[in-house]
Amino acid sequence: MEAVVIILLSTINILLFLYSSTSTSAIPISTKKTYIVHMKHHLKPPSFSTHHQWYKTHLQSLTSSTQNSLLYTYTTAYHGFAASLDSHEVELLRQSDFVVNIYEDTFYTPQTTRTPEFLGLDKLDFGAGRTLPEFNTAAQDVIIGVLDSGVWPESESFSDLGMSNVPSRWRGKCQSAPDFDPKVHCNRKLIGALYFSEGCKGCSQEIQSPRDHDGHGTHTASTAAGSIVANASLFGYAKGTARGMAPQARIASYKVCWNEQCAGSDILAAFDHAIMDGVDVLSVSLSNNEKTYYTDPIALGSFAAMEKGIVVSCSAGNDGPVESTVVNTAPWVITVGAATLDRDFPATVTLGNGQNLQGVSLYSGKVEMGNKLLSLVYQQGGNSSLCFRGSLDPNIVGGKVVLCDRGGNDRVAKGLVVKEANGVGMILANTPETGEELLADSHILPAVTVGRKVGDVIREYVKTENNPTVVFSFGGTVVKVKPSPVVVTFSSRGPNAIVPQILKPDVIGPGVNILAAWPRNIGPTSLNIDTRRTSFNIVSGTSMSCPHVSGVAALVKAVHPEWSPSAIKSAIMTTAYIQDNTNSSFHDSALYGTFSNPFVHGSGHVNPQKAFSPGLVYNIRIQDHIKFLCSLNYTIDEIQSIVKRLNFTCANKFADAGQINYPSFSVLFEINSKQVVRYTREVTNVGAASSVYEVAIDAPPSVTVTVKPTKLVFKKVGEKLHYTVTFVSKKDVKPGNAFGWISWNNAKHEVRSPVAYSWMTPQLDLET
Repeated sequence: MEAVVIILLSTINILLFLYSSTSTSAIPISTKKTYIVHMKHHLKPPSFSTHHQWYKTHLQSLTSSTQNSLLYTYTTAYHGFAASLDSHEVELLRQSDFVVNIYEDTFYTPQTTRTPEFLGLDKLDFGAGRTLPEFNTAAQDVIIGVLDSGVWPESESFSDLGMSNVPSRWRGKCQSAPDFDPKVHCNRKLIGALYFSEGCKGCSQEIQSPRDHDGHGTHTASTAAGSIVANASLFGYAKGTARGMAPQARIASYKVCWNEQCAGSDILAAFDHAIMDGVDVLSVSLSNNEKTYYTDPIALGSFAAMEKGIVVSCSAGNDGPVESTVVNTAPWVITVGAATLDRDFPATVTLGNGQNLQGVSLYSGKVEMGNKLLSLVYQQGGNSSLCFRGSLDPNIVGGKVVLCDRGGNDRVAKGLVVKEANGVGMILANTPETGEELLADSHILPAVTVGRKVGDVIREYVKTENNPTVVFSFGGTVVKVKPSPVVVTFSSRGPNAIVPQILKPDVIGPGVNILAAWPRNIGPTSLNIDTRRTSFNIVSGTSMSCPHVSGVAALVKAVHPEWSPSAIKSAIMTTAYIQDNTNSSFHDSALYGTFSNPFVHGSGHVNPQKAFSPGLVYNIRIQDHIKFLCSLNYTIDEIQSIVKRLNFTCANKFADAGQINYPSFSVLFEINSKQVVRYTREVTNVGAASSVYEVAIDAPPSVTVTVKPTKLVFKKVGEKLHYTVTFVSKKDVKPGNAFGWISWNNAKHEVRSPVAYSWMTPQLDLET
């Protein structure tokens, strides 16, 4: 939709400026790259009927090339365009009065059954007297858009059996390609399938098509909203009924990833289309390490989506356990970390000395070793211990089981390296970096993954035993594993590197050993040598936890279609649980015996049943987001690139970014300086009329917390009330972190907000 514009300069003046700029001297030839250009949208000359025409003419006047360099015109998610430009053209654009800024395109990467039962989705109570058929009807009106690597439409998970007609408000389509026929491959379940590749032309040799040739997109889409499929499994593992979180919801696939590379320009174009198409929820299991929101296509696109009432769920990243690695941290998205299920795939490693050690495995082929003990070898030093390509000597490892350290290359690639060196089996042992996290893989040879402690036992055994031997046994699938959930090592952690006053991640969800749909043209390891084929695969990552929460957001949207994205996000956060199935605080697999904290698990683990009825919600207005952005000391142009507004100022900006009406708290103290922090929050009653809530506080000894008032009395539904919380640090606290919570409770609801406290040394302003 084009904006109404006002212009003071004529088209002739624009072209004269560009002509004079390009005709002064010979232009050296340079390599073209993709750039995203932020334009002064409101200055479009009236002689151009569309912004697309204006941008195209603008670009053509810069170059003598007959090739169109304009890749995308953004109309909803952003004010500007993407183009293929050389360095000289970039400089000419920078000189234009109509260009705000230019950013080089960046690349993002994917962040790579029993889950519904684990989340309680098989026993949902929809409240308000709503029946299951009524809920299913409402859920079919919810559309989940998935930005990923495409979709495998033939999967049973995308069957439209029993589904009603596509909602009349849907404006999207399915794109035709040599291997994708919209009339055949789209239906009442898969209602949209587009691809975006202009920013990633050299990334892959794939056919330009919405079809998934990677597996990631099919897996995430079916996790969010896959149809019910009986007898699903990976070669017998995790056998049962597979279904997405919102199996009645519609799916629209937006392919932006090619050979695991996802261009920011393509992502922004997909957001643009998804918003115009009419999706209700967007699931984005992609990330990079952008340091500002105004240069991050996901942050830009998700803000525009949020303005249109679309909930955006994003993966937190797979760079744990390192601190401050969490990504997709904008306060207008739901940032999702990963945890385990109560399902496991046990395998036993029996050493020659009789020790039985536990690990996990998804190996399903012939176990050539049988019950026979085989020699075990561990080539220490350099790349050999990591089992890199070419690092193993077949003369040493041939016919033996190889112990490989985790890290450095893909887990399944290590199995291939062992197999190519004529090894007959592999033990994949965690290191200090990966701790006790156990990720099961369907290796191409008999293999068992073990944690760090077990790995150290095996390493010591190989080191001290003259003739080390080993044998494997595989235990299939077990459920009701305790403790669970456990936060996994790879899940990225806070504090938030961009805005430490915003606690991220927001929540955690199932992200380990997740069974979901898989393309039939790819083996479960995705290795070229893997000729096995399966309709379902088991994969781990925050890429898997993200669509779980996307699906839950769709369910909440179905029950409460009038709620804003911030209300839905608040409901998911404040009702999350923080104890495992042994009634203990969550454990962190990064270090044996340690507990997780809100920098790792955010508000807690998503709880769909309670999210339907949170009692209170924290709504965030668009104006509050603008005040938040102003508090980051962004320039007006930089803020405009996000909010796409002209009529705002930063005169009333937040003094502290933490003043935004967020459902969690991240409190920063400066040692010997700032020791008092005060925030006011507004809560909206979405429960019953005449509801009364009383505050409960859990705080560390180093902080005094006061909340006023201590009681909230709501007379009617939709009423808004405020409370102010004051955090006072004790003296002489050393740098570090502590945690607690604030909760508003009554007989029916517990509306809990985690609080993270950080003590930092004041930053000195040095004159230069």
